[in-house]
Amino acid sequence: MKPVSTLSAYSFQSHQIVCLEHETTRLYAEVIEVVELRQVCWIRPLLLAVSVASPESQELYDLHQGPDLLWPTRLLRPALDTEVIPLLLKIDYLDSKLPDNPTIHERLSYFITEIWQAHPEEFGA
Repeated sequence: MKPVSTLSAYSFQSHQIVCLEHETTRLYAEVIEVVELRQVCWIRPLLLAVSVASPESQELYDLHQGPDLLWPTRLLRPALDTEVIPLLLKIDYLDSKLPDNPTIHERLSYFITEIWQAHPEEFGA
Protein backbone atom coordinates (compact mmCIF):
# COMPACT_ATOMS: atom_id res chain seq x y z
CA MET A 1 0.00 0.00 0.00
CA LYS A 2 1.17 3.50 -0.66
CA PRO A 3 1.50 5.96 2.24
CA VAL A 4 -1.34 8.41 2.78
CA SER A 5 -0.44 12.08 3.02
CA THR A 6 -1.83 14.01 6.00
CA LEU A 7 -1.05 17.30 7.68
CA SER A 8 0.91 15.30 10.21
CA ALA A 9 4.69 15.34 10.07
CA TYR A 10 4.44 11.64 9.09
CA SER A 11 2.64 9.62 6.46
CA PHE A 12 1.14 6.49 7.97
CA GLN A 13 0.02 3.33 6.23
CA SER A 14 -2.04 0.30 7.19
CA HIS A 15 -0.34 -2.27 9.45
CA GLN A 16 2.30 0.24 10.58
CA ILE A 17 2.97 0.38 14.32
CA VAL A 18 2.65 3.87 15.79
CA CYS A 19 3.27 5.38 19.21
CA LEU A 20 1.31 7.92 21.23
CA GLU A 21 3.38 9.40 24.07
CA HIS A 22 2.32 11.41 27.10
CA GLU A 23 4.60 12.01 30.07
CA THR A 24 5.85 8.56 31.15
CA THR A 25 3.32 6.51 29.19
CA ARG A 26 3.45 5.18 25.63
CA LEU A 27 0.60 3.57 23.72
CA TYR A 28 1.66 1.36 20.81
CA ALA A 29 -0.98 0.61 18.20
CA GLU A 30 -1.39 -0.77 14.70
CA VAL A 31 -2.74 1.55 12.00
CA ILE A 32 -5.85 0.01 10.46
CA GLU A 33 -6.70 2.90 8.16
CA VAL A 34 -5.87 6.58 7.71
CA VAL A 35 -8.85 8.91 7.24
CA GLU A 36 -7.07 11.70 5.39
CA LEU A 37 -10.06 14.04 5.15
CA ARG A 38 -10.47 14.10 8.95
CA GLN A 39 -6.72 13.80 9.70
CA VAL A 40 -7.26 10.82 11.98
CA CYS A 41 -6.03 7.25 12.10
CA TRP A 42 -8.12 4.25 12.95
CA ILE A 43 -5.76 2.43 15.29
CA ARG A 44 -5.86 -0.89 17.14
CA PRO A 45 -4.07 -0.66 20.52
CA LEU A 46 -1.45 -3.34 21.14
CA LEU A 47 0.17 -2.39 24.43
CA LEU A 48 0.58 0.37 26.97
CA ALA A 49 4.01 0.91 28.52
CA VAL A 50 4.27 2.99 31.70
CA SER A 51 7.75 3.92 32.93
CA VAL A 52 7.87 3.58 36.69
CA ALA A 53 11.32 4.71 37.84
CA SER A 54 13.46 4.37 34.73
CA PRO A 55 12.98 3.29 31.10
CA GLU A 56 14.28 -0.16 32.06
CA SER A 57 11.60 -0.63 34.73
CA GLN A 58 8.13 -0.29 33.30
CA GLU A 59 4.65 -1.71 33.64
CA LEU A 60 3.27 -3.31 30.48
CA TYR A 61 -0.42 -3.74 29.67
CA ASP A 62 -1.62 -6.01 26.87
CA LEU A 63 -4.39 -4.24 24.94
CA HIS A 64 -5.00 -6.80 22.20
CA GLN A 65 -8.57 -7.36 23.44
CA GLY A 66 -9.31 -3.64 23.78
CA PRO A 67 -11.36 -1.32 21.58
CA ASP A 68 -10.11 0.36 18.41
CA LEU A 69 -9.63 4.13 18.46
CA LEU A 70 -9.88 7.04 16.04
CA TRP A 71 -6.95 9.28 16.84
CA PRO A 72 -5.58 12.58 15.44
CA THR A 73 -2.58 11.84 13.23
CA ARG A 74 -0.69 14.85 14.59
CA LEU A 75 -0.37 13.15 17.99
CA LEU A 76 1.12 9.93 16.60
CA ARG A 77 4.64 9.03 15.56
CA PRO A 78 6.03 5.91 13.89
CA ALA A 79 7.25 3.35 16.42
CA LEU A 80 10.79 2.08 15.95
CA ASP A 81 11.21 -1.67 15.54
CA THR A 82 13.93 -1.64 18.20
CA GLU A 83 11.59 -0.14 20.79
CA VAL A 84 8.40 -2.10 20.12
CA ILE A 85 9.55 -5.66 19.29
CA PRO A 86 11.11 -6.31 22.74
CA LEU A 87 7.91 -5.04 24.39
CA LEU A 88 5.70 -7.26 22.23
CA LEU A 89 7.84 -10.26 23.16
CA LYS A 90 7.47 -9.44 26.87
CA ILE A 91 3.70 -9.10 26.47
CA ASP A 92 3.49 -12.51 24.76
CA TYR A 93 5.43 -14.05 27.66
CA LEU A 94 3.25 -12.33 30.28
CA ASP A 95 0.03 -13.37 28.49
CA SER A 96 0.83 -17.01 29.08
CA LYS A 97 1.23 -16.34 32.82
CA LEU A 98 -1.60 -13.93 33.68
CA PRO A 99 -5.42 -14.02 33.33
CA ASP A 100 -7.33 -11.10 31.75
CA ASN A 101 -7.29 -8.12 34.10
CA PRO A 102 -10.08 -5.48 34.01
CA THR A 103 -7.71 -2.80 35.34
CA ILE A 104 -5.89 -2.91 32.00
CA HIS A 105 -8.86 -1.28 30.27
CA GLU A 106 -9.20 1.23 33.12
CA ARG A 107 -5.54 2.21 32.64
CA LEU A 108 -6.11 2.77 28.91
CA SER A 109 -9.20 4.88 29.65
CA TYR A 110 -7.20 6.96 32.14
CA PHE A 111 -4.41 7.48 29.58
CA ILE A 112 -6.90 8.59 26.90
CA THR A 113 -8.46 11.06 29.34
CA GLU A 114 -5.01 12.51 30.09
CA ILE A 115 -4.37 13.02 26.36
CA TRP A 116 -7.77 14.68 25.85
CA GLN A 117 -7.02 17.10 28.69
CA ALA A 118 -3.50 17.84 27.44
CA HIS A 119 -4.56 18.45 23.80
CA PRO A 120 -8.15 19.77 23.78
CA GLU A 121 -7.55 21.59 20.48
CA GLU A 122 -7.08 18.24 18.71
CA PHE A 123 -10.53 17.05 19.81
CA GLY A 124 -12.63 20.07 18.94
CA ALA A 125 -12.84 21.42 22.49
